[in-house]
Amino acid sequence: MAARVARKAVFERDPAPELSFVLEEWTLRRPLGGREALRYQLEHLLEVAESRQVELQVMPMAREEHAGLAGGIEVLKFEDGSAVGRSPAVANGRPVTDLRQLRILELRYGIIRTQALTPSESTDVIQGLLGET
Repeated sequence: MAARVARKAVFERDPAPELSFVLEEWTLRRPLGGREALRYQLEHLLEVAESRQVELQVMPMAREEHAGLAGGIEVLKFEDGSAVGRSPAVANGRPVTDLRQLRILELRYGIIRTQALTPSESTDVIQGLLGET
């Protein structure tokens, strides 16, 4: 519990970190932990999506192919200008700081974001799924 509280405090800092996520729609449909757990998770996502510093997008299941099929992408940028990223598709998933490899990750993530639903459309999808639970 202490770890959860500490993680949540990061988002309440001033300035708060800016975050961008693209979630596969199927992960929002699978009731891991049961329907009640899924409902709680969907409600929490809607709450998080309301934050100004968070941009949440959904990659629809109807999208047969997209740039993220090779695996997830994580890029962290720090105040001092440094960055670190990782993806199974780059450097076998090992963390990278090389500017060229980071640029590849950023470009791929940009493509993924253009292929996903807009934040508003994504919120609509999550609200619809919530209505189904």
